[in-house]
Amino acid sequence: MTEIANVDFSNRQSLPGVDPQFTHRWSPRAMQRTAIPQDDLAALFEAARWSPSCFNDQPWRFYTSTDSTFDTYLNLLNASNQTWAKNAALLGFIVSRQHFRHNGKPNVHADFDAGAGWMALTLQAHRLGYHTHGMAGVNYDAVYEYLGLERENFRVICGFALGLRGDPATLTQEQQAKETPSGRVPLNEIWITADR
Repeated sequence: MTEIANVDFSNRQSLPGVDPQFTHRWSPRAMQRTAIPQDDLAALFEAARWSPSCFNDQPWRFYTSTDSTFDTYLNLLNASNQTWAKNAALLGFIVSRQHFRHNGKPNVHADFDAGAGWMALTLQAHRLGYHTHGMAGVNYDAVYEYLGLERENFRVICGFALGLRGDPATLTQEQQAKETPSGRVPLNEIWITADR
């Protein structure tokens, strides 16, 4: 695999004991249009399959492009995302089934559980040398229509790109300025202890 080196993680200082797989995971836009071996792809989605979910319902679905559908998937993204995602190896959409399999009742945790699947896929991708980038900028109406999904039964959560990191010079100047791992808010903003 060809990987672009020299990524600056200096703004990602963590407490001791946190595995670097978390702090060194990031979402570049510069990617290489290099085919991913089928065994590697299978490992990514297999990792997602083992994610936790309410009642073990596993409501996530990952729809992915093939060589013949890549341009169709690309055209389902907004114009800004198309400018860089055209160089990814694979494009896809994360979808959650909105009702439980076992009783047909609404599953209010479906999107949360799909997020667990996405994180598992992303960490497995990072372990194998790939990167993922989630995208909210998609044409949701067109995605529902293209994938043949009924809104009352499924929710299209977001799109995503997958691939090896590419040359940032392929990006617009605005995108190049963002092509660095982002920091995080302080721990005390997300971890709240209370004696109530």
